[in-house]
Parts: sequence; structure tokens; C-alpha cells
Amino acid sequence: MEEIVILHTNDLHSHLENWPKIRRYLINQKEKYKNEGKTVIVLDLGDFIDRWHPLTEATDGQANIALMNEVGYDAATIGNNEGIGNSKEQLNHLYDHRNFDVLLGNLFDLNTGQAPDWTKPYRIIETKDKTNIGLIALTAPFPLTYEPNGWSIRSTKDTLPHLIRDVQAQCDLVILMSHLGIDEDLKIANEYPEINVLLGSHTHHVFKHGEKINGTQLSAAGKFGHYIGEVHLTVANGKIIYSEAKAVPTTDLPALSGDQRETQDYLALGHELLKKKQIAKLPYKLSVDLNEQQSLIVTTLKALKEKGQTEAAILNNGLFLTDVPKGIVDEDQLHETLPHPMHLIRVTLVGSELIRMIREMEKNRDYLRKFPITGMGFRGKIFGELYYDGLAYDKLKKQVLWHNQPINLEQKYTFTTVDHFMFIPFFPTIELAGEVEFIFPEFIRTVLGNYLSAHYPIL
Repeated sequence: MEEIVILHTNDLHSHLENWPKIRRYLINQKEKYKNEGKTVIVLDLGDFIDRWHPLTEATDGQANIALMNEVGYDAATIGNNEGIGNSKEQLNHLYDHRNFDVLLGNLFDLNTGQAPDWTKPYRIIETKDKTNIGLIALTAPFPLTYEPNGWSIRSTKDTLPHLIRDVQAQCDLVILMSHLGIDEDLKIANEYPEINVLLGSHTHHVFKHGEKINGTQLSAAGKFGHYIGEVHLTVANGKIIYSEAKAVPTTDLPALSGDQRETQDYLALGHELLKKKQIAKLPYKLSVDLNEQQSLIVTTLKALKEKGQTEAAILNNGLFLTDVPKGIVDEDQLHETLPHPMHLIRVTLVGSELIRMIREMEKNRDYLRKFPITGMGFRGKIFGELYYDGLAYDKLKKQVLWHNQPINLEQKYTFTTVDHFMFIPFFPTIELAGEVEFIFPEFIRTVLGNYLSAHYPIL
């Protein structure tokens, strides 16, 4: 018999406040178990990076990869923050200096149909007792956002059977590194008994003591480094005779005196690097206050119209977290006010559907004004107030106006907004009736920065 231990992280999202503890635990446990004669495999399941953190933003994620290198991961896969939160060029260079394998079986170049050269479809690890362990990985397929970024992302059913077939012929055990989410994981565990261990992520679920379905051992470790996943397997003659999993809370791990200073230094360095990247020179402050003469949201709506080449734009002021002060504007200031990994979308609706959408917005306006919202690219606190440019709603007449003119029910109208509006459930007309075009690769803060640079250049 032999003992195999799998340690995994997932969905860290650049929450480096827990990283010193995580790093120590992974390194120490790896050494401890190896000294006990066990095989140890260390994996990351994606969304290790998130551009809300200034150091991640300033280095295009390279700082995160350097941190991963300190641990000695055996393999990692990508989450949507790596896959969609980077331009194609940034992603193609994200792992240039990594010391681990990047495994991924469902991402391909949209033009060539080939897998990117920084990935492998699988990896076979042979233990000292000659047990062959096959590692495979899949990430959540979002074709609406991957394809405009130059990638073809394929579904589980189109890729997993082929991966299993290719790997199973070469190994005794199959481990799936999944960034697919809990619903897809449960489905896979029920439909693919060939998978012995399924490590789950993406939906930030936690299996504190693991789960077993149809003979498959499942493990999941939540988000933000709150937990570390740990799976123990007892194997005889290439077969698992016992397995267990747990999620180790990082709050229970010992802290050292330098931990907080280390994580603060990551933030400070990120801010310092971003401050060096100057963008524009403003003659006045741009305020988050809608009532001030120079409102940040008004300027950003103009930037959206210009980028989207439309006559109208819509935003919510909950996106804007800080003012942009008068004088030199740098990337740090824009990152502070707009930390969201949001892209723009250009939406075309016929007049009757545009009216329906504005009525949806007006119906939800009071509810959303103080509504706390998380996820789907939102990194703020509340949704806030809706604001139109080029559109208006007459409450007394209950009439929607396009540049002060009544809407023609059969005419097509196009406006620019953020992709968040399509992902949240409050304005279903956008997704159900709209012709939606994603504008890549810039985030909303980059669009605003480019607008300010063009209109208020540093001379």
C-alpha cells in the first residue's frame, strides 16, 4: 500500500492577505508528508489572479506567478479571471516564468484551432511505487466572452470523454482539476466513474470534510484563501482502497509577526508601480457625486459612447468608488475608482424592446439604489443609481425618449454599457432580445483612461 496526498488551492482571487500562511502550510506539509514516505501533489485550480489587486494589475499577473513559484506547485489550471480578465496577449505571456505545468483541456486559439503552447492537455505523475496518476483540467466555458478575446472555449461534453480516454490508457488514477463549478462537478461525478478524484472550484463552494459521489472523492476549498484543500488516498495495486478530504481553515494556522507587513508590502508595491503610469492632466476634479458640476459618471458615459461609437450609454454610479482628483491622473487612481474586471458591450434593440428595457430599469431603480451586489465582475459595494446619456424617461408620461425624441417602435437603437448589465438578472431584455457585441480587450477603467488621455493630454 502507498499513501498519496493532494494539496490544492483555488479561487485565491489575489487575496494575498492569507498567502504567507498558505505558502508555509503547503511547503511544510509537502516536506512533512514526503518525509513520511508519501507522494505529495500540489495543485491550483484557477482564479489565483484577480486584477482588483494593484500588484496584479501593475504586473499583468506576473507577480502572482512569482508567488506560485515559491511553493513549487506541480500543476495549475486557469479560471475565468485568468482567461477573460487578461487580453489574449497578456494570457499568452502570463506563464512565461512559471516553474509548474499549466493543464487545460478545453481552450483553443480561435484562429488556428490549436491549444495554446503554454498548456498541456494532461500530465502523468508516477509515484515511487509505480502508481501512475493522470491529471486533467477544465475551465468554465463562457463563449460569449472568450470568443471576442480570440479564444475558442469548448464544453465539458465535447472535451472530457476524450481526455479521460487518452489519460486512462496511461494511468491507474485520474484526477480532474475542475474550474467548472459545483453543479457541473456533481454532474461529472455521477456520469464519469472513471474519475477517481475531483477537485472543484469556480463557485467558491466548500466541502469541509469532502464528499463522495459514485465512488469519486470530491474536494473544494472555497475562496480568497480561507481554506486549503487536502485529499488523502490509500492505494494498493493501482486502486484506491481508502480516501478522505478536508478543507483546512487558514484562520486556524499560526501567524508570524511579518505576515501582515508582507501583505501590506504587496499592496504598497502595486500602488507604487501604478502611480508611475501617468495618463492625463485634468483641469478639474471628477466627482462620484452626481450633483457636482463635473461628475465622473458623466465623463465616463461620454467615454463609453466614444469607444462604442454609439449615441447613448448607460451606467450605474455604484461602479465608481473614489473621485478622480484635479491634476495628473495615473493608473492607480483609475484602478482605485474602477477596480472591476468589466468589459463594455454594445447592445442593439428595436424600439419596442428598448422601451421594455428602460421600464425594467425604472422599475428596479429604487431597489437597486442601495442594493449590495457581489460577483459577476463587480468589485464595489452597492449597485447605486442608474444614469443615462442619450436616453431619458419621462415619469409623468411614462415615455422613453432618445435624444429628446419619442422612440420609433420598429427602428433599431444601439447603446454602450458594461457586460455586468447582461449578467445580472434585473434587465433580462438585454440578453433575451438584444444583439450584444462584446468590446475587448479593455476594461472600463482602461476605456476611461484612454478617453482622458485623448481629451486631457499631459503636455
